[in-house]
Amino acid sequence: MNTKESIPSIKLYGAKRCHKTQFYLSFLNETGFPYDFLDVEINKDHADELRGLYLNRKLNFPTLTIGSKKLRNPRKEDLEKWLNKLILKD
Repeated sequence: MNTKESIPSIKLYGAKRCHKTQFYLSFLNETGFPYDFLDVEINKDHADELRGLYLNRKLNFPTLTIGSKKLRNPRKEDLEKWLNKLILKD
C-alpha cells in the first residue's frame, strides 16, 4: 500500500477563470490526493514553469503533471488511468 511519501507530486497549471481548470480542481479534490494548483495568470513564476514544460514556450493550460508525466487537458478517463498507474499501484 502507498504512503503519502510514495505519491508522486501532482501539479495543476491553470487559471481560476478557466472552466477546464475548474473541472480538474474539482476532480482532484474528489480524489483526496495532495496536489498543487499553480495559477499561471496571477503568478509569473508559475507561468514560466509551465512554459518550460513545452518546446513552444506557450502557456498550454490546463496541464497536469504527476511526477514526470505531463498531461495537457486530458480526458477524465486518461487522467484516472495515469493516477491509477502512477499513484494507486501497490
